[in-house]
Amino acid sequence: MPKVTVVIPAYNAMAFLPETLDSVLNQTFTDFEVLIVNDGSTDKIVEWASQVTDPRVKLITQENQRVSVARNTGINNSQGEYIAFLDADDLWEPTKLEKQVRCLDENPEVGMVYTWTLLVDKDNNSIGRVYASDVEGKAWAEILEKDMISSGSSTMVRRSCFDTVGLFDRTLAYAPDLDMWVRIAFHYPIAVVKEPLLRYRQLPNSFSRNNQKMVQDLRQVIEKTFQLVPLDLLYLRNRCYANIFLGLAWLAVDEGDYKKAANLRKQAVLQYAQVRFSEKYWRLSLAIAMIRLFGSQGYDGVRSLSRYLRLRLLGLST
Repeated sequence: MPKVTVVIPAYNAMAFLPETLDSVLNQTFTDFEVLIVNDGSTDKIVEWASQVTDPRVKLITQENQRVSVARNTGINNSQGEYIAFLDADDLWEPTKLEKQVRCLDENPEVGMVYTWTLLVDKDNNSIGRVYASDVEGKAWAEILEKDMISSGSSTMVRRSCFDTVGLFDRTLAYAPDLDMWVRIAFHYPIAVVKEPLLRYRQLPNSFSRNNQKMVQDLRQVIEKTFQLVPLDLLYLRNRCYANIFLGLAWLAVDEGDYKKAANLRKQAVLQYAQVRFSEKYWRLSLAIAMIRLFGSQGYDGVRSLSRYLRLRLLGLST
């Protein structure tokens, strides 16, 4: 049996899937199987897969049922002790599996390990942003509130966790990752490999950019979660909503709309007044002020410099 099962859901993904698969086959850790779940694609994935000669790679074809069901199909057909998820347009650095396997082997109490993430464009060029979090251990509340695991492609999960928490929620199209990580973290400690071992593509037509439906899913996750937690944890609910509004405000900043960003910031404060003392709130306030004073282009220049300096501080190249 392979040590790791890699699950790659794919829907009309041939523009990036071959490169994504190469990033798996080039891993320094080699004891794995790859299950590519063809979720009703209308491109040439079946023809392409028939030409893949590596015996570790298997194609499973199903009717289009979206990403949660595709991942569940992968889990149900997996043989590995550990399961790693990879979206069909993302890429792994060569040591990603090796370092996560070592982490789970050395920490049998840990249910899931994630990595830092470098954001890249469609051509795999860094856009100067990295998601770097130190959160680990008993981190249920922090995952729910801050959603710091940037992408499902960064995680490796102990297979036995799914026997405890169940499979991905098929009713969630835009936030199934957060829902799953919250459920796992409620029962198990988590760990992080503090290196950007995932290259996360930012595409203009990305499925996750439908902000209104994303918020609906996030709201569903929050309400479902707080129906099950002890009463003494309900105080976290409004903090979660405040962080959703701050996240939406940052999207407005990316669009150069400081008035919209300021209104969303106000909504965050109405949900949880103490959010005004958070670093995220003050960075947002600074961004709004800079756009108001210098315009979007002026702010973009300062932000590019700030991102460059942060990457250097983390010891990363752009």
